[in-house]
Amino acid sequence: MWQHSHWPSTWFANYPKSDNGLSLYAKECNTVEGNTTFYSLPHQDAVARWCDSTPDHFRFTFKFHQNITHVHQLQHCDEEVAQQLALLSPLKEKLGVMMLQLPASFGPEKLSILDTFLAALPQESNVAVEVRHLAFFAKGDEEKALNQLLIRHGVNRIIMDTRALFSGPLDAGGADKRAMLEEVRQKKPRVPVNVIATGHTPIVRFVGNDIDDDNQRCLLPWVKKVKIWQSEGKDVYFFCHRPDNKDAPWLAQQFIDLYNNDNPSLVLNNLSIKSQPEQNALF
Repeated sequence: MWQHSHWPSTWFANYPKSDNGLSLYAKECNTVEGNTTFYSLPHQDAVARWCDSTPDHFRFTFKFHQNITHVHQLQHCDEEVAQQLALLSPLKEKLGVMMLQLPASFGPEKLSILDTFLAALPQESNVAVEVRHLAFFAKGDEEKALNQLLIRHGVNRIIMDTRALFSGPLDAGGADKRAMLEEVRQKKPRVPVNVIATGHTPIVRFVGNDIDDDNQRCLLPWVKKVKIWQSEGKDVYFFCHRPDNKDAPWLAQQFIDLYNNDNPSLVLNNLSIKSQPEQNALF
């Protein structure tokens, strides 16, 4: 997401109120995970506004529509794929990665379908695949077949890290926070973190909680891995989520601080909000 009702008074407080949410976000970050296209396709005027609201270096990462991934499960959807790619094509280089989020029902027996789908995409497409079937995390032949398929197509495997999200008690912070945390845990997959770069653009989706120590414990290994990938010339995407995403900027800043402390000669830009909000403001 690139806007939240809390951010104008917190994260974006130092910017003019007249700027739109995306233009403010793009002053702080250089990519965004756009979930909106999973549910509905935007009007072409909206795509033009997105392009005009961002600098040249900014990169969007949009999901393929759920009709393609969940309803048709990659079959008999050529026209819908072409329509979505054509709609987003005015973004040109700003369309960094198209994310293919597959349901848990998409298992090893359907790898040939994924193979056919990826082969039919335009060669210039930069695609990342997120799988949720547990066989693809078991380090067996099924996972090996998936990884080899992705490597053959030069397609990235999305790495979902929800370890921090599932750490800690549910009952801290009151009934409202418990309900929110339960809902988020139900929606996010609890799968092993199998770290592999099958393409040039590794993507990490990190989902934290509201406890700094839990987040730091799970973030620290990524500091080393991101540095290694960068040294190999890879273009790394690292997305940060928290149970209430209004607090996601603080998680991103936590990662930036850890990275910069470990790599003082190659620092990342800080966000405009440096300190964690008061705990009673989180809930």
